[in-house]
Amino acid sequence: MKIAMVASEAAPYAKSGGLGDVMLGLPSQLARIAGNEVCLFLPYYKRIKENSAYAVEFCQDFKVQLSWREQYAGLFRLKPKTRKKQPTVYFIDNEYYFGRDGLYGYLDDGERYAYFSKAVLEAMAALEFIPDIIQSNDWQTAMVPVYLNANYRDTFPNTKAVFTIHNIEYQGWANPDFFDNVLGLPDSYRGTMDMSGGVNMMKGAIECADAVSTVSETYAQEIRYPYFAHGLDGILSANWFKLTGITNGVDVSVFDPATDKTLVENYDIDTYAAGKAANKAAVQKELGLPANPEAPMLSMITRLAGHKGIDLLCYVARRLLELDVQLVILGTGEQRFENFFRGLAAEFPEKVSAQIKFDLGLANRIYAASDVYLMPSKSEPCGLSQMNAMRYGTVPVVNATGGLKDTVPPVDLEEGTGLGFTFQSYNGDDFWGAITRCLAVYQDKDAWDALIRRDMATDFSWKKPAEKYMALFTRLLGE
Repeated sequence: MKIAMVASEAAPYAKSGGLGDVMLGLPSQLARIAGNEVCLFLPYYKRIKENSAYAVEFCQDFKVQLSWREQYAGLFRLKPKTRKKQPTVYFIDNEYYFGRDGLYGYLDDGERYAYFSKAVLEAMAALEFIPDIIQSNDWQTAMVPVYLNANYRDTFPNTKAVFTIHNIEYQGWANPDFFDNVLGLPDSYRGTMDMSGGVNMMKGAIECADAVSTVSETYAQEIRYPYFAHGLDGILSANWFKLTGITNGVDVSVFDPATDKTLVENYDIDTYAAGKAANKAAVQKELGLPANPEAPMLSMITRLAGHKGIDLLCYVARRLLELDVQLVILGTGEQRFENFFRGLAAEFPEKVSAQIKFDLGLANRIYAASDVYLMPSKSEPCGLSQMNAMRYGTVPVVNATGGLKDTVPPVDLEEGTGLGFTFQSYNGDDFWGAITRCLAVYQDKDAWDALIRRDMATDFSWKKPAEKYMALFTRLLGE
């Protein structure tokens, strides 16, 4: 099967969040499946172009018509470092749109990614690569299925479009004149792109795609309801027959305590007790916390944003610190939350470390050192941190929403099942209840040992998700 994947970021080339991790793991796993030819298209950002680690070769250049604009596009291909079967990575070059220090946050982001979506289709036509499936991701590439239907059906008559929603909160809104001034679509698509008097690119993708996937089974159900859908519930309910939820995996070669070079001592499921103890002692020293092997270390590695449930942790923090525990926070975000945790660390220096920064190596060391991982998100399309934590033998406490519900079944001590502790309604007292249940089991060493072993033995790789994507693709192609 020929599969084209289109995204605004992918690790290791350019990454700002979970999408970057998905676009590393999923294309790689799909490429390993016999009979597949997988191509990944990305913008040729400044940070990629200036990174000498990425050797590329020029393929060709062409023009992209965007309403009245005619823009240059250069097509580059990444030179593979190994003969191992892997995706072919292509970069779309345009200095005006992508020669910037950041990835997102510019006033012309809508124009930049409308250009990229159309340029990718032009690139495939120039390469004479006619995919069976084009999979695009989030609002930045939402115009791919729209342009495919509106302008490129002669070139790609049988190609099916799959649009994947990683976070429905960000939809690609634009003013109504964006339709004529930038998109340059046939007038018959005006209604497709219109929402509440403006242009909504994600709505257009949902309307035009042959299938719409989300990144967990539960999130696929949730986004049909107003609380989660950020205004798109009506559109998704009308297109419910297109909707599929496939829970993400994680890159088990990157998040592996047995090989992770950032740790002071590597460990696996058989040696986790000594390994986690050594890493806990090292992180306590690194962060200036007392050496206290018995006190459970609770951690949170996240963007300090409201929808991550930070307000719930703020609500229970002082109650929590009355216990013999240590709390470690790593991340940046809203000023009010940054200030709260800085203040808490100043007030409780023996118990709290607030690392207000972005540090991937430290993140992995905290996963390894911690006993409990807190993830009380108000909504979570999939979430990767809870799976990373379990890979390192750290027990999650989560709100049962989205992918957290799908990946963290609640502990049942009598049955000896479950992977973590959950709460069902979004409030601080329910979160507190889940924490106290977790800490009670922490005192039962046999039950805790069995729980950690279940967590570490669970397969969170991309193998099963890739198989589910292949089943979706095969169904679309009628095979």
